[in-house]
Amino acid sequence: MRFLPLLFLIHALGCWAIHESDVGTVDWHKKLVGIPLYKSPATAPRFASVDDRNVILTASANNVLAALDAKDGTVAWRYVFDPEDRIAGFYQNGNTVVTLSGPGGAIARGLDIKTGVLTFERRLHANSEGLLVDPNDLGKGIAIGTTSQDVYTLTNGHTVTRLDKSTGKPSWTWSGQDQSSLTLFTKLLTTTDTVYVIGVSSSFASYTLHVVSLSSSTGQVLADSEIPSSIVNASADLFAFVHSGSAFAAWLENGNARSLLLSPTLKNKQAQTLSKQSFEELLDVGLSDLGLFVGKGSRGSTVINLGDNASLGSTIGSSDASAIYAGFHADGKPHIAKSFWSTSTEKYILEVNALDASAPTILPLEHADVAHFTLHVASSGEPQVFLTTESGTVQLYTGTQVQWSREESLATTTLAEFVELPEQISAEADAKGESFTHRLLRHAVQAKDFPRYFSSFVRRFITGSYASATSAATAAADGKLSRDAFGFRQVIVTASHVGGKVFGIDSSNGDILWSRALGAGVTPSKIFTIKAVSDGVDPEVVIVTEKRSEEARDTVVFHLNALTGEDVAGSGTTIVRGQGSDAFLLDYGSKFIIILDDLQRVHFYPDNDESRRAFTDNHSKLSLPSLASKNGHTVIFGSHFAFNEDAGEHPVAYRTWELPLPKDERVQTIDRAHRGPVASLGKVLGDRTTLYKYLNPRLFIAYTVTASKSLCGLYLVDSAKGTVVYQVQLPANNGACNIQATLSENWLVYHYYESEVPSSDVHRTKGYRVVTVELYEGQGPDDKTESSDMSSFDKAATDVFAFEESYIFPHAISALAPTSTKFGISGKDLIVATKNHKIQSFPRRLLNPRRPHRKPTSQEAEEGLFQYDPIIYDDPKRVISHTYEVANVQKIVTAPALLESTSMVFAFGLDMFLTRVAPSGTFDVLSENFNKAQLVLTVSGLIAAIMFTRPMVQRKRLREKWYM
Repeated sequence: MRFLPLLFLIHALGCWAIHESDVGTVDWHKKLVGIPLYKSPATAPRFASVDDRNVILTASANNVLAALDAKDGTVAWRYVFDPEDRIAGFYQNGNTVVTLSGPGGAIARGLDIKTGVLTFERRLHANSEGLLVDPNDLGKGIAIGTTSQDVYTLTNGHTVTRLDKSTGKPSWTWSGQDQSSLTLFTKLLTTTDTVYVIGVSSSFASYTLHVVSLSSSTGQVLADSEIPSSIVNASADLFAFVHSGSAFAAWLENGNARSLLLSPTLKNKQAQTLSKQSFEELLDVGLSDLGLFVGKGSRGSTVINLGDNASLGSTIGSSDASAIYAGFHADGKPHIAKSFWSTSTEKYILEVNALDASAPTILPLEHADVAHFTLHVASSGEPQVFLTTESGTVQLYTGTQVQWSREESLATTTLAEFVELPEQISAEADAKGESFTHRLLRHAVQAKDFPRYFSSFVRRFITGSYASATSAATAAADGKLSRDAFGFRQVIVTASHVGGKVFGIDSSNGDILWSRALGAGVTPSKIFTIKAVSDGVDPEVVIVTEKRSEEARDTVVFHLNALTGEDVAGSGTTIVRGQGSDAFLLDYGSKFIIILDDLQRVHFYPDNDESRRAFTDNHSKLSLPSLASKNGHTVIFGSHFAFNEDAGEHPVAYRTWELPLPKDERVQTIDRAHRGPVASLGKVLGDRTTLYKYLNPRLFIAYTVTASKSLCGLYLVDSAKGTVVYQVQLPANNGACNIQATLSENWLVYHYYESEVPSSDVHRTKGYRVVTVELYEGQGPDDKTESSDMSSFDKAATDVFAFEESYIFPHAISALAPTSTKFGISGKDLIVATKNHKIQSFPRRLLNPRRPHRKPTSQEAEEGLFQYDPIIYDDPKRVISHTYEVANVQKIVTAPALLESTSMVFAFGLDMFLTRVAPSGTFDVLSENFNKAQLVLTVSGLIAAIMFTRPMVQRKRLREKWYM
């Protein structure tokens, strides 16, 4: 019987679970892969064709391997690697993509190129044994057997393993004798019978080429030789390739291109040298199977043949350090393409050279910040160009037309802000100064829509076909941005740390409304809504950024119209010459931003009399927590503001307290509480006493780590004087502190991994924990101290007690946040993003720390409490992301809709996902099953019956009066 309340709650939660028919209506999912890793040939995008289907394989900075459909740019499949399992390279082997990842290339995997299904996975060494080098692909590589199609791997810069192409089972392993830092193997080649391991050995001023030949069948060493050479950069100046069945090593030495034909005995040590022209850089453009490379020098770029007969080819352009090259095969001929900025046309163009003295083909490109491209010839014969820009846009050109485009910089989003849209009627009421004649003409023009409006009104009145809480948010008929009936349609302004890219996203469908690139070297740090539709103007956002250049690091703000992305006040305003320490939004009738510089001087934006007057009138009430460096460590301190004549027109923040911590405890970061309207100041218990919420608006969360004791700390601190209201020490997870926490009103929830459990405690197990804490005023029920309005220096400010309970949670969590509604009347749900790529919602009732450890009494049952269960079960009905795979969520942002019952939920990381939830049910809208037509007919029938029977009743009463 004690489980009946829990079963009832689970059944009730199922009523609020998302229905299959709502998927794609109340939510959307933007599946991303991340910006391609184009700097290394091992991870750069490339075309692949299997069974007449063309895909583009790419590894991304988000540690994802993906295949994009070349037809429409959709994600055919993707494989998301763990953060510690960084991709080192991927290689096509027939219908399989073979990857090498992890420290030193610890794991080899095979994935089906059509479906992305894992065909094999083989660990080659432990992560702790991995060689950490930069760049990540150095000392790692894969080669494919010419006849067997088996996979040969180079890991840790000295180990070669042969793996079965289907199962990944190792046949043999060879490790170099010199595993010290003196010799590092970087390249791997295979011919019919021989495997060549090519690397460098360290000498006094440069590196010397070192080659080992192995038997491909047994792994036995055939020869080991050092080649007289002088290589400066082992990762950029050394190449290896197979041309016409023969293996070659090529390198750049003192500006000369050199190549060496390799044989199993390695007796040939006489390298070919191209001494007629000096080069600054050699480029492998994808034609190494023909021995063709591009050499860049002061006299221009030249095609070089480093195969059997080393020779200089045609010059393909003047010297241009920013030019990018790529090669491809078409019509049985090699082609080399070059992208560069044309001063004559003032456009970025792509020049395709056929290397047969024919005129090059010129293709104009839209973007001026091209970072990488790769080419392919479509079945139609037209060249296809897959292009990656510095700002994270990827595009496919077919001929001169853009076939599709993807904004992969969205996968690097760090900031997001919901912005309400204006009502549709407000756009018509904007022209307040229009004359009577103009208004009369406008109304006459609008009168043409009256018949349609009238018929729509009659239909709605009779059938009740109004918008429901689960209906899709629709755009205005005229295409203008305006909110829908329930406020589900808003603009989400996001900022990415790559390229300083800012987007305006339609919350109703995920479409990009506008985008802005803030410029190179710009990193957004904060985003604030400084004007809303309630101010009677278009909403405006201010993005605080750090702009880096070779000379300085400045704090720059960008003031944008949230509906269009256009600048409101110039294209970036420099506020601080130097790095700002923090930024805060203040609201005293009008909103403005204060930014602190490294001298703790206050800078205003907008810097006007109104902002300064508001700050002067209220600065004594401010208490803002910040982080700073002290003796090489981060400290938390609080500041109060004052005016100092020495600082001129800038107020100064003076430190008033510093959080005292033990000597070996270090600060990680701080996190502000979620702010919103508070509808209830207390909780009425079953015995009619009241617990009053501790609603201190100055509380913030501080995270610490004690490495020597493998402990993590969490503190709730009052920013006015540094008083610690709540603190807890938690075990670190393998030395790492990754606590996820959130604070809303008086409710604190945090998640961690319990890694240390006493062997004598049989009731505790290792695993993930969720701890829920509720803070209340005073020492018990009916003890009210009015904490929301109390000064921190009041004696009763720290008069607080807590209820606390922990639960076993089934998954690791990457982000969590409480729901937020317009007036705070609805209950709160906890939204969590788990590392198994799901978004889940948990009601506060389930996480109530006052749940009794026994059968609840009648008074407790009246409050809605039910018996405590230490396990939070993995109930699929709580998954609000439905079947979507929402990968690597970094943050969850919630925002209210116009409906008090509904909260918007936006999760972003690798992917973007938005949905809406109703923690207390949609109590403020009629049910979709409400039958208005039946109600209208019933009422109409009653009216008709009354009208019909009324004369009969009147006649009857008249007769009764006559015969009484």
